[in-house]
Amino acid sequence: MSAAIIPVTPQTLVQAAAILRGGGLVAMPTETVYGLACDAANPDAVARLYEAKGRPSFNPLIAHISGPEMAAREGVLDARAQACAEAFWPGPLTLVVPAREGGATCELARAGLASIALRMPGHGAPRHIISALGRPIVAPSANRSGRISPVTARDVAEELGEGVDLILDGGRCELGLESTIVSFLTDPPQLLRPGGLARAEIEAVLGMGLAAAASAGDAPTAPGQLSRHYAPDAHIRLNATAPQPGEIFVGFGEVTGDYTLSATGSLREAAANLYPLLRKLDRHHDRIAICPLPAEGLGEAINDRLRRAAYRG
Repeated sequence: MSAAIIPVTPQTLVQAAAILRGGGLVAMPTETVYGLACDAANPDAVARLYEAKGRPSFNPLIAHISGPEMAAREGVLDARAQACAEAFWPGPLTLVVPAREGGATCELARAGLASIALRMPGHGAPRHIISALGRPIVAPSANRSGRISPVTARDVAEELGEGVDLILDGGRCELGLESTIVSFLTDPPQLLRPGGLARAEIEAVLGMGLAAAASAGDAPTAPGQLSRHYAPDAHIRLNATAPQPGEIFVGFGEVTGDYTLSATGSLREAAANLYPLLRKLDRHHDRIAICPLPAEGLGEAINDRLRRAAYRG
């Protein structure tokens, strides 16, 4: 039996904060994907979250904060990180910075690293919950580790069932892709994961290009760096020009298929449709072919997710 699914209201946000304060797990909407939240300061709750997701504990979590004051208590933001925070928070950008001594986020949530990943969500629901709790929450995608991220409350129930205490239903997520992650531990900063905020926008604020991240291998420094991730059970073939026998074909723009990520060629629409379409096709097909997609703007993040979904090692 799955956890209760209830709509986001002022009363249910207070209820969610109380559950987190008691060490529980709450699935909640954000502008990116649905997150599975717990109190970032509670190691027992964080351990339960890792267990619910089947997520390896060496894979660090993002600490979600409600405002710049809380961010400053958890991490040390240099001038570059501060400029990006002022330009893009609240929103789909995660900053990896040195962890501040005495911060509330527990070492388990940081996977024992001396750094911390910080994000201020653009959706009002998690910010209200964090403010009511009075300290950060960690909130990775509300799905089994490595699987397709959820963009509806029903997706969460399908993925986690009884592994969560409450599911808040805020409708379908607006962006449908996880946050962009940039590390400010190096000079120049590194793009660790492309996401809902395009690289070019960040580079314009910084006045410099972002360096490519080295392979994380078995020791990721931020979420979403594992080679296989965001993956259905079905086999995915990328950059297909036509389907092979037994494949379902996904088009984009002028390339028609059995399904399309965006008939108009909109990358924003494709990003929003990516996970719901993969989840739908995975229920009925074991082989999926996807046509080439542009690499610029949100296309960088979409192609990143598709490469990880298709990776077989």
